[in-house]
Amino acid sequence: MQLSSLCLLMSCLRVSPDRSQFFKYDSVSLSCEDELNSTVWRVKRNTSKGGVTTCTFGWGSTPTSSTCFIGNIYPSDSGVYWCESGSGERSNKVNITITDHAVILESPALPVPHGDAVTLGCKAKQSSSNGGFDFYKDGRSIGSSSTGQMTLQRVSASDEGLYSCSVSGGEESVGSWLAVKARNQSGLQIENQTEASPPLSSPPVASCSVSVFRLVCHLAVGAPYLLSTIVLGLIYRDRRVAQTAAERRGSKDVIMEIVQ
Repeated sequence: MQLSSLCLLMSCLRVSPDRSQFFKYDSVSLSCEDELNSTVWRVKRNTSKGGVTTCTFGWGSTPTSSTCFIGNIYPSDSGVYWCESGSGERSNKVNITITDHAVILESPALPVPHGDAVTLGCKAKQSSSNGGFDFYKDGRSIGSSSTGQMTLQRVSASDEGLYSCSVSGGEESVGSWLAVKARNQSGLQIENQTEASPPLSSPPVASCSVSVFRLVCHLAVGAPYLLSTIVLGLIYRDRRVAQTAAERRGSKDVIMEIVQ
């Protein structure tokens, strides 16, 4: 199954075979592709039982420093995989599912570019005499195939969804999410924003969300009040001094009159 995907990040995690679902005891190769060869990347994963770990830490082997090979995979290997550098930079993330089901959906592991054709495959662990395959999107039937393949022509955002398949009259596969990436006018893929990286926006002028700016804001707002308080204090002090001096002069005048 030929599937095309674009990945314009500093490093890109590739999955071979290019799909997100695997049968138990299958093998999978994960590689970190760095077009600039700017750093060393390691394959990491986060699973429900093992948490966040690096390849060879109890799972997988490394034919090369940026490649991880897993043979005889199990459902416990299901999880999120990515590449990570020593400084903590991360690549795209790929959800991989290993299932005990009798059928799997062969769909691309990476998001597919807008406008491309995408072929979905339905693969049974054992051949069926029926020879028919049904495909579903978001739980609704989208067609059948006698070859086990269905091609989506010129995919767009409306084709995004949860896809699954089944052997006619048999068990249905687990679902896999098909993501579609838009292109800009130059034909390059536009990476979607994620919840962890919301779109950047310019804060209002009066906003002081960063601690340094907040301190500056407080100083700017409080400075006039502080200066006015100091000035009023000085004026009050001068008046008190003048009043005290006047009282003393008055007392001396009275004493002089009595003496005369």
